[in-house]
Amino acid sequence: MSDVIARLAMSLDGYIAGPESGREHPLGIGGERLHSWVFGLRSFRRMQGMEGGTEGPDDTLLAEWTERPGAVVMGHGMFITGEVPWGDEPPFHTPVFVVTHHARESVVKKGGTTYHFVTEGPARALELAREAAGDKDISLAGGADLAQQFIRAGWLDELLLHVVPVLACGGRRLFDHLGDAHIEWHKTQVLDSPEVTHIRLRRIPTAS
Repeated sequence: MSDVIARLAMSLDGYIAGPESGREHPLGIGGERLHSWVFGLRSFRRMQGMEGGTEGPDDTLLAEWTERPGAVVMGHGMFITGEVPWGDEPPFHTPVFVVTHHARESVVKKGGTTYHFVTEGPARALELAREAAGDKDISLAGGADLAQQFIRAGWLDELLLHVVPVLACGGRRLFDHLGDAHIEWHKTQVLDSPEVTHIRLRRIPTAS
């Protein structure tokens, strides 16, 4: 079965978005600091339809990760904040299943991205994403609330954290609202570079 994977940039104090994230500030106030390391990479620029960029271990890791998904699941809030910046040719190039309470027709974009709006909850969105992904993995794009739901439910198989040496001091934290059950991860990779430390984690299934 395909894995459910998530790739998220996080501050040292655990935030994946700055304060007041929304349409005006898609990454939250100051949230761009969590992603500045990626903007010059060749693989990121290629995703945005641009040429050039730097190569190296960070770029290799990002390129490998972006080739894995065959479908994406994201929350309504992330879609609302990202729809305009992503433009007419979003960087996903796969079907995207948006968990929402607002029913609407699917939206087809250039480059292979189609937004499907799922009102039956995250479990149904994941089911549809698995069908669409085939043998490829499913990317959980966020935001924080949906990621927490997937972690609580045991649906997230692999997590790649890009830990950036900044303190956000507010915003949306990844590891809040997870209940009191023990959740364990196996560290499978650590890659350190001057601007960011990449930590790859695999979920250890709980005993039934």
